[in-house]
Amino acid sequence: MKRLLTRAATAAAALAVTVAGVSVVDAAAGASPAPNRTPGLNEIFNGYVISTLRDGRVGSPEEILKPMLPGDPFYREPRLKPSDKPGTLLKAQKVAVQFMGVQPAHLDAWKTMFVTTDLKGNRDISTGIIMIPRDGEKNSERKVLGYQMANDSVGAYCHPSSMWPGGDQIDGALWSALGPLALLFERGYAIVMSDVGNSGDPKPHGVFAGKYNGMTTLDGLRAAMSFDKAGLSRDASVGLFGIAGGGVGTGFASQLAADYAPELKIKASVLEGMVPNYKNFIRTTDGSVGSAFALATILGLEPHYPEMQVDKHLNPAGKAIADVYRTQCQSPAYFTLPFVPMRTLFNGQNPADIPAFQRAYRENILGRDGFPPAGSRTLVASCAADDSPMSLVPAADSRKLVRDWRSKGATVDYQPTDCSMVHMLTDLYGWGTDLFGMETIDWLDKTMKG
Repeated sequence: MKRLLTRAATAAAALAVTVAGVSVVDAAAGASPAPNRTPGLNEIFNGYVISTLRDGRVGSPEEILKPMLPGDPFYREPRLKPSDKPGTLLKAQKVAVQFMGVQPAHLDAWKTMFVTTDLKGNRDISTGIIMIPRDGEKNSERKVLGYQMANDSVGAYCHPSSMWPGGDQIDGALWSALGPLALLFERGYAIVMSDVGNSGDPKPHGVFAGKYNGMTTLDGLRAAMSFDKAGLSRDASVGLFGIAGGGVGTGFASQLAADYAPELKIKASVLEGMVPNYKNFIRTTDGSVGSAFALATILGLEPHYPEMQVDKHLNPAGKAIADVYRTQCQSPAYFTLPFVPMRTLFNGQNPADIPAFQRAYRENILGRDGFPPAGSRTLVASCAADDSPMSLVPAADSRKLVRDWRSKGATVDYQPTDCSMVHMLTDLYGWGTDLFGMETIDWLDKTMKG
């Protein structure tokens, strides 16, 4: 309460700010006056990236095949000791990053397992990965970024610590992260990713539970910064970046940070194309090109909201599809039901309205119960209008989140992006770099250095 009252004193000033030269739609949320800048190909294929490819190598058949197989013993969970508090590193294993069989040079990486917290307040276990460029800089002087990919997979072995060493190489989350990471590694950032649970756990993963995602993000950072072999400083400046499902986790991490992990010095957070309100998202996505993501979202909430009992609401066809989705990565599985109305799977019901789902929807509304920490700055980048098949998140929801956080005193920039079909057809490169969050990296880096 004291924190809320202290920062609420600045709310009127934050809301009163007007920005010259922006459209009426943008001004409604107080858009940042600086437009996103499209990075050139030479910036993405920068000196660091070229050197990693030039000096890297192709993995042996065994090295390429092994990460694609289930059963990695690393994911066996130890029994927790009473002293193992959230953020405790349980184990770490050096791994070679691989992409399509190529092992880039000048990059250190470790899979990690650490203690976190579930939605009931009990200790839980998550895994993740640390990636640090070898560029001559001291690791103790690096800025650290908690990066949450567009990883919306419910199945096992579909998460960052499995993907980056060479598993699940066709997932869109992996491909969409290549550009942003190229820009971030060139700038010397240490990257920390959470799997939002144990990647090797065969049970369905609750990746869409925002608060859980946020806590695993923060605990993954704590664990990485305590890992002696990585050499990162416990006092390092910390940033957060999340896109799509990862953007939900980043938003909750930002909201929770001041109370859950106050020792982390968070300076900047980027939320790219995230979902502030699942109920609205499911209603909008239902029957669209991304219709299956409505079902995936529901399945990715159920592990933390057992009262949903999703199977009870599905017809036989719906249950058969759900059983497959629970074991799969998002690509290609979640792209298999374009334009299919969800009511055809949910016994004629719209899943946005099913009473048993409402607590999950309500507790995962971004901005409802918290706001980013004092001393940090947040960027919300999302489609400015609902004018494209890729506009699955209602534009009004992102603007409402900005207003809600600002009303509580948070420092929030809003950068509406052009997701329109016209932009896609006339400038596919600019449309794509914007969609994947590459156009926010300048803002992030400038804010982290500020």
